[in-house]
Amino acid sequence: MPTTMRAQVFYEPHNMRLENVELPRIEENEVLIKVKAVGICGSDISYYLGKSPVDTPTGKGPIILGHEISGEVVDMGFIPESLKLFGIGDKVIVNPAQPCHACMYCLKGQVNLCESLINVGVSGNGGFAEYVKARFTNVYKVPYEMSFEEAAAVEPLACATYGVNNLDVQAGDTVVVMGPGPIGLMMVQLVKARGAGKVILVGILDYSLKKGKSLGADIVLNTANPGSPYYTEDLVGTVKELTGGVLAQRVIVPTGSTIAMQQALEISGKKSTIVYFGLPGEKDQIVIPALPTLQADKTIRFSWLAPLTWPTAIQAVHSGLVDVKALITHRFELSELSEAIQFMGSKEEEKIKGMVIL
Repeated sequence: MPTTMRAQVFYEPHNMRLENVELPRIEENEVLIKVKAVGICGSDISYYLGKSPVDTPTGKGPIILGHEISGEVVDMGFIPESLKLFGIGDKVIVNPAQPCHACMYCLKGQVNLCESLINVGVSGNGGFAEYVKARFTNVYKVPYEMSFEEAAAVEPLACATYGVNNLDVQAGDTVVVMGPGPIGLMMVQLVKARGAGKVILVGILDYSLKKGKSLGADIVLNTANPGSPYYTEDLVGTVKELTGGVLAQRVIVPTGSTIAMQQALEISGKKSTIVYFGLPGEKDQIVIPALPTLQADKTIRFSWLAPLTWPTAIQAVHSGLVDVKALITHRFELSELSEAIQFMGSKEEEKIKGMVIL
């Protein structure tokens, strides 16, 4: 076992360097994993570009980012070893949100609200490195026939699964997904599998909308480009027309855009459910028209992290119910991470999901 490893160390916005650092030292309740694949999340892009602070006392580094992790077990502490939960060489993924399992929220099963939550790659060192450590309670084995790329995509799928759980889709519902990013495209597949009668995908880039159509969206709408064959100038009017005037029964917003969040209120009908999933800015606000929302008896929910959804997400990938590999459009080496994050955060159209392969 080496004593050092290569890692991309993030210091502050636009300042991340490939360095040799000390190999993580595991505690008795931890597992050491040799990293094989790590997804580039929108939050990684936000941290690098300075749009959001990392969850450290200073809001800056040094910290190793990366929380969509797959790899192989290479060492473990006394507790997981004595429980015989893992073997050396097991293919595993990491749930980055590590709860304490002792606070009031954890004892209620609301582990995403843990008062002492540690997030791998956000508040502690993550997976943009050759090795990463995690508590054994947050490490899950995956089938060997699942590729490391697919396994790394389970983390965002677990989050998407929790959001769709909150959406409570009923058979035949018209569901609108506001945003064809990686999470939105996973949600399209999930709501379709749960019996949605009509899935409408709304976005601003035709490339992603076409991908959504190939993955199960019945109708795609472009709200930004008048030259698009999917363009609509009046989203509310179009949804009303598509639903015979009743608007959507379910709307989920996997984007932090306040425009999309506001539109969700306008395109949802009576007795509808809206789920806000995407991460807005710290000072962003939406305005809820109190009386008409009350009179429509709407339910507004929010979705945070991925509590208790990981086995479901693993099965969804393994069974082929959700195709995550179709979303991976770009692959990068660890040494290219700074350039990769900038590219994935740029306005280049033909890209969906970037993955770092080690």
